[in-house]
Amino acid sequence: MNERNGSARPDGGKRTDPGRRESAEERADRQWQELMQEIRVAQTGVQILFGFLLTVAFTPHFQALSDTDRAIYIATVVVGSLAAGALIGPVSFHRIVSGRRIKPEAVVWASRLTFTGIVLLLATFTSALLLVLRVATHGMLVPCLVGGVVAWYLLCWFALPLWARERHTDER
Repeated sequence: MNERNGSARPDGGKRTDPGRRESAEERADRQWQELMQEIRVAQTGVQILFGFLLTVAFTPHFQALSDTDRAIYIATVVVGSLAAGALIGPVSFHRIVSGRRIKPEAVVWASRLTFTGIVLLLATFTSALLLVLRVATHGMLVPCLVGGVVAWYLLCWFALPLWARERHTDER
């Protein structure tokens, strides 16, 4: 019986995380919902950026881009497409394995796809920023500006979460 609401547990009452008092199935369900919320945020960013990138090639200014800028543009579109694929992947994964009773495994694979998508999104944002700043400024500060923004992304997206995980995770 569940101590919170008195309901029977499908796993016979086995708990995987004593701090949360949830079964393996409940934990997988919760983690899946959390992951889907995270993906919604990242998907929106990559889809909007990717949509704008696709329109650039059809503008008159695109024809005047240097070969280097065109190469950056192509790399940005490709990496953006890969990011979109990785971030949409968990939805497809869930649809294909739904009802197979492998949600804990689906959560692991969806998490891996999401992390890959975030790394690819970092590359997409970086190359898009590089391209825009090169075209807009033609300045020598472009590498410094892009490097600073990338450092900010790395701090916000990876360094701070890793620091918090290390500092605040109990030794169990």
